[in-house]
Amino acid sequence: VQLQASGGGLVQAGDSLRLSCAASGRRFSNYGMGWFRQAPGKEREFVAAITWPGDSTYYTDSVKGRFTMSRDNAKNTVYLQMNNLNPEDTAVYYCAADRVAYYSGSYSSLRRYGYWGQGTLVTVSS
Repeated sequence: VQLQASGGGLVQAGDSLRLSCAASGRRFSNYGMGWFRQAPGKEREFVAAITWPGDSTYYTDSVKGRFTMSRDNAKNTVYLQMNNLNPEDTAVYYCAADRVAYYSGSYSSLRRYGYWGQGTLVTVSS
């Protein structure tokens, strides 16, 4: 089972990026998915999550209104559209999948997720 995150890069403040996370080795259509990020010297923090049918999304306060998470279950892929980026968004972004299908619990908890991608670096210059 592998989660492959991509789409990171170096951008300027105010720019946009779209991250993708493609899953292989298992269908994740019945798994909640999340995005986390980790800035240098800081702990990994929750960014966004989406339910397995894709009917609900959750965001940390600092990205609400700027980031949008979506999923395409047919492609076994989730996305994070990031608009109006600022230097505080600089971090390695990780996608994650629930440890089991139909998992219930807090979407912002690291303990929820059993599968992690390798991370993609997003750098926002001022």
